Amino acid sequence: MQSIRSLIRDVADFPKPGIVFRDVTPLLADAGGFARCIDALAEPWQGSGVQAVCGIESRGFIFGAALAQKLHAGFVPLRKPGKLPPPLVSVDYQLEYGSDRLQARSDALRPGERTLIVDDVLATGGTLEAARTLVERLGGELVGASVLIELAGLGGRARWQSPARLHALLSY
Repeated sequence: MQSIRSLIRDVADFPKPGIVFRDVTPLLADAGGFARCIDALAEPWQGSGVQAVCGIESRGFIFGAALAQKLHAGFVPLRKPGKLPPPLVSVDYQLEYGSDRLQARSDALRPGERTLIVDDVLATGGTLEAARTLVERLGGELVGASVLIELAGLGGRARWQSPARLHALLSY
């Protein structure tokens, strides 16, 4: 994991003072590093029968689509409002300073389809929990969730309201 971690750049005081932003663009730009990352994200789910990977907008699309390819599964984008045509299923959720919404096409998952949720970062957990709720409303069977980075000090794992496995490749 150190070879993957070394490709993630820490940016101090971004987007505001006191925040350390984990910039994954150097990892994405390194073909070998990105391939190792996807292999490592896929490893816990090999043989679990994942049929669909739901990637959370926006960096979750990058990791999710590559992971879906690796797992021979379909890819479903979970989008912010105004990005998908109807009919849609939506989930509203709270952020630290406001609220947001995730949406997917109402036919994005087949009933009982074995589904994995993917995002780049788990911080406070609101977005990942909203994605879990959305998968359930779409009728998917949640296999688990996978994130590249968990910011453990922010307590997002505690908000995960599922017995399904939550896997983080790296923890800070």
